[in-house]
Amino acid sequence: MLRKTALSLFICCFAAICSTSGASAAWPLLPVGMEQDWALPSTTVIIDVGHGGIDGGASSADILEKDINLAIARRLYTILRSQNIPAVLNRTGDYALSEDNRWHITRSRHRKDLSQRQQLTEEIESDLLVSLHVNWSKKPSQRGPLVLHQSSGESHLLALCIQDSLNRQQKTAFLPREGNTFYLLKRVQQPAVIVEMGFISSSSDRAMLTDPKRQEEVANAIASGIWQYKWIVH
Repeated sequence: MLRKTALSLFICCFAAICSTSGASAAWPLLPVGMEQDWALPSTTVIIDVGHGGIDGGASSADILEKDINLAIARRLYTILRSQNIPAVLNRTGDYALSEDNRWHITRSRHRKDLSQRQQLTEEIESDLLVSLHVNWSKKPSQRGPLVLHQSSGESHLLALCIQDSLNRQQKTAFLPREGNTFYLLKRVQQPAVIVEMGFISSSSDRAMLTDPKRQEEVANAIASGIWQYKWIVH
């Protein structure tokens, strides 16, 4: 409540400044004609961009998962915003979120990274979290998307919607799986999914995941799944 009150006071002060300076038209992130008794928009999708910085994730030669995740996340963000679905990225460049975590007393960089991602879901009021990743297998023939979900019904529904959309985009027929062993899926309170967009170890998937046009197709498929989920639950 204290945080909401403080933010509301800030917004009121900022609005007063804008009204005298004519700067309000240059501030697109504040909703128009809405009560200002909120911390952040309640319909926000948090796009969790997997890995980053020192943590490259899965790899194939010089191709790194962290770069694929960010490229598709940026496209997904743009698509969602164009569909009037508020969205935020928790990583906008090549850096590790663990570097921002100075509150978790642990020597594990990996734990710092994961706990920082989870903490952001508590700081940012949101409807759901979509975590983007790329898969890897010892079998080069293994390919296709996989969506992991929490045990809750809404998370399962979100996973079904995104999995179906990615299946149609990649001409596969996989089912989502429960992934409660994963830190984020155990700790995040709102509906959350981990989207493994394809296998970096598969030559066909790797070609798709590194081609800008195909990256746009993947982002559009994920956005379509999110839109379908929101249409069902709202």
